[in-house]
Amino acid sequence: MPNTTTTQIPAEVNNFYDKTLLTRAVPYFVHTKFAQTRNIPRKGGTKTIKFRRYGNLVAATTPLTEGITPTGSQLAITNVTATVNDYGDYVTITDVLDYQSEDPILTETAEILGDQAGDTLDQICRDILVAGTNVYYGGTAVSRVTVGASDLITQVLLQKVVRTLKNGLAKKVTRMVDASTGIATVPLNACYIGIVHPNVSFTLKGLSGFLPVEKYANTKGVMDHEIGMFEEIRFLETTNAKVFTGAGAAGIDVYGTLVMGQEAYATTSINGQAMMNIVKPLGSAGTADPLNQRATSGWKANFVAKILNNNYIVRIETAAAA
Repeated sequence: MPNTTTTQIPAEVNNFYDKTLLTRAVPYFVHTKFAQTRNIPRKGGTKTIKFRRYGNLVAATTPLTEGITPTGSQLAITNVTATVNDYGDYVTITDVLDYQSEDPILTETAEILGDQAGDTLDQICRDILVAGTNVYYGGTAVSRVTVGASDLITQVLLQKVVRTLKNGLAKKVTRMVDASTGIATVPLNACYIGIVHPNVSFTLKGLSGFLPVEKYANTKGVMDHEIGMFEEIRFLETTNAKVFTGAGAAGIDVYGTLVMGQEAYATTSINGQAMMNIVKPLGSAGTADPLNQRATSGWKANFVAKILNNNYIVRIETAAAA
């Protein structure tokens, strides 16, 4: 196994590194911020959660007939299930740095692992979201493989996306996951949320009608990574936005921009198991480490993301300007 040098870790300071990892894992990635969070109780006997959605009743526009009881309506439900999976990684560290390095290696390791953990869950969530069924293509493209270099994001595309969300009865997002906890939510001025790659936001920022965040009348409540808005969509920029590498015409990269409403998707973990930092001090392996030469620091999480209603999320696939 690969080894990395560090100082010995007293078991009683594990909580410090655990907090460092969690701080790094929660706030820096955007795809999980607008999910419903519904966790499974620990020791609940299952790793699967069921979300239930009740359908709307058709408007009762037929007048009642005197003395005659109408037929009545029947509730319709849609069940959406998701099963959490475990993810994790670790770093093996040797005792040599105990007397060599001036750096706080364990703190650095916890921070790096925290970034890796957050990045992992963000990408898992992203890949679920970009598999939604509502999609628009840039320019004259009719599929991903036909997206050409000139098929860029436009005002018309964005207006069509908003129209689709409204026709799908998607409510605007009014809350997001609190970055400080990763669980609780904080209020948000009503809007649709867009997640865009910097290579696409280069064009987005030049569109007529785009309002950069620095020109907002009120900058209170601006989200981390928010770059501005177009009509009813507020955009967050991240290099983790989906890139379909080489999937377009002539092998160009195709960029997936997501626009979503409230309750489009959910994330789930098991209570108390969502994110853990696991530190094994030098010698803790017993006879497997007879000379106290190796320690490990790692993370483990269980997680799943699931689209709850495809009508509430739209993907735009375009090229990026050269």
